Amino acid sequence: MTSRPILAAVAALPLIFAAARAADLPRQAPEVLINMIAGNPVRLSQYRGKVVAMCFILTTCPHCQKTIGYLSQMQNEYGPRGFQVLASAIEQGSAFAVPRFLQTFKPPFPVGYNDGSVAVEFMQHPQMLTPMMPMLAFVDRQGMIRDQHEGNDEVFFGEQQEQNLRKQIESMLSAGGRQSTAKKSAAPKKGSE
Repeated sequence: MTSRPILAAVAALPLIFAAARAADLPRQAPEVLINMIAGNPVRLSQYRGKVVAMCFILTTCPHCQKTIGYLSQMQNEYGPRGFQVLASAIEQGSAFAVPRFLQTFKPPFPVGYNDGSVAVEFMQHPQMLTPMMPMLAFVDRQGMIRDQHEGNDEVFFGEQQEQNLRKQIESMLSAGGRQSTAKKSAAPKKGSE
């Protein structure tokens, strides 16, 4: 008799974890201050009026590097239409790792660094679970997070990653940034600020 409640509780665990992982969408994007290697910090709010891809990365993560490569192409392509990428490295020692990352990948957008807790809070990631990198959020022109993905999202970051990124960006730019295709101001200069 006592095994039935235990079995029910164990069976409910996946549902509990799924609920714990779900972030509220859409939601107002909290302010993010990205520390830059040389220069003043960059604030997410500086880009109000643009569609922003806020990307939290690890500089040595191959998946993050691949995503930054795609986002670099898309910054050049969609930037004139009001698209902006911001990236923040969050690994321990990222202040020392970012200069080499900038030199190697030459992203055409600001890349700085933060403590990992900034990304966890921004993404509403459950603190009891390890974040999977990269962590990517799409913020509309009004400052609302409309869509977000973590590195373990094999559908978004899988073989169709480039197409998925383009679809999300196009949708948000076309709709004025007010719609999401997913389930759930003046800009500083590029790169090394």
